[in-house]
Amino acid sequence: MKSLITGIHHITAIAGNPQRNVDFYTGILGLRMVKKTINFDAPDVYHFYFGDEFGTPGTVFTTFPFDGARKGTKGTGELTYTAFSIPTSSFGYWMDRLEKYNIPTSTPLTRFGEKLVRFEDHDGMGIELIANDKDKRKGWTYGNIPSEFAIKGFYGATLNLKAKDLTEKLLTQFMDYKFLAEEDGRYRFGTKGEPGDIIDIVLDKAGRQGVQSAGTVHHIAFRTDNESSQLEIQRILIENGYHVTEVKDRNYFKSIYFREPGGVLFEIATDEPGFAIDEDEAHLGELLKLPNWAEQHRDKIESKLAKVQLNISTYA
Repeated sequence: MKSLITGIHHITAIAGNPQRNVDFYTGILGLRMVKKTINFDAPDVYHFYFGDEFGTPGTVFTTFPFDGARKGTKGTGELTYTAFSIPTSSFGYWMDRLEKYNIPTSTPLTRFGEKLVRFEDHDGMGIELIANDKDKRKGWTYGNIPSEFAIKGFYGATLNLKAKDLTEKLLTQFMDYKFLAEEDGRYRFGTKGEPGDIIDIVLDKAGRQGVQSAGTVHHIAFRTDNESSQLEIQRILIENGYHVTEVKDRNYFKSIYFREPGGVLFEIATDEPGFAIDEDEAHLGELLKLPNWAEQHRDKIESKLAKVQLNISTYA
């Protein structure tokens, strides 16, 4: 039977200053801004989508930037580190690039036989680059990063929890995930065990609850093919006692939300229709796009949003 869930769709974080946010993810990391829109639940706040050339599910890191937001704190009940996939041959390049832009990093680490580096963005957002030769996806570059070294998309994500059994049950019984391996108290799960679908659980039984604000993840979304498969997942989850929202239209995908037992907000998002429904693929992310219901308020919305621009040449 075909899996209803096929991996990570997107990860959404809370950020601070919008321009610094754009500079970091497009300039330093080299992701493409595939959509510039608003937070549908807070229209005076941007919603940025950064990913590969087309915003392919499994590559898209999104942010809600609140200028002046205080920094959040990592803790339990949170997704604490978002891992991006890079080619093995690019590891030295990325270490040098992060040093060039004065970004403190960990020493090179090894996890499940793969080399990685850990660091934070300017807001304190936890990021990892994991080097591997399993990822056959094509990365994106504006030209500021050599194409052979470009980030390919997500590798996976780390959930920091006080307990794992109920979350493991959710993943393996209702979300098409399988237990893959354990190493040093890190429990790994995947749909196929490939970059783009990895979920790691790290236990912190005595840890403090994380505090959401700038530099923390708001939610993680998982992929499903279409509205039909999404409704089937919704039915299964509700029948098994999970409190799931109604379907919400996010223009570029449909979404349902619920909290997993450890407290992390999960979303199930459809692959369809994608980001090209209101912009040509060659010009994704160039204009502020609004949902139909907000168009009549465009002038008011734009007046409250800080102007942002791409500064790619600054980060060559």
